[in-house]
Amino acid sequence: MVFSLAYHFLRDRGLAEELAQEVFLELYRCLDTIESRAHLVFWLRKVASRRCIDQTRRRAFWPKLRLDDVPEPAAKIREADPMLSRALARLVASLPEKPRLVVILRYQEDLEPAEIAQLLDMPVATVKSHLHRSLDMLRDKLARTVGEIAI
Repeated sequence: MVFSLAYHFLRDRGLAEELAQEVFLELYRCLDTIESRAHLVFWLRKVASRRCIDQTRRRAFWPKLRLDDVPEPAAKIREADPMLSRALARLVASLPEKPRLVVILRYQEDLEPAEIAQLLDMPVATVKSHLHRSLDMLRDKLARTVGEIAI
C-alpha cells in the first residue's frame, strides 16, 4: 500500500522504494504509539502522503539529468490498453500536488472522501471539490489529447 501510493504519486520506482523504506523506518521508531490495525493503516497512509508531497517539493530543486545518464528502462508488464494507461498516468501526473494526491487516494487506494479528508487534514467538501475539478480537468485534457491524435 505504501509503495503503491508513492509509486503512483511520484511515477518513479526507485524514489517510491526509498520513500517506502523511510516510512517503515519511521513506523519502527513509532511502533509503540500504534493503537490498532486501523490506526496503523491510517498512520501509514498519512505519513506516506506527506512524504510524497515533501519529495516533490525537494525534487523541484534537483538538477536535470541528460538522457545519456539515464539507464535503459526495464520492460513493462502488458496492460489492457497501454496507450490509454500511459496517457491517463501523464494526465494525472500533470495535476497540482494536493488534487493529484486526492485522485490517487480515491481511485488507486480506493478510499472514501471522508477517509481522505481525515488523512490529509482537510474538510470533506474540499476533497470533493478537488475530485470534481480534477476529473473535469482530466476529461478536458483527455478529449484534447484524443482530438490531437485523431487529426
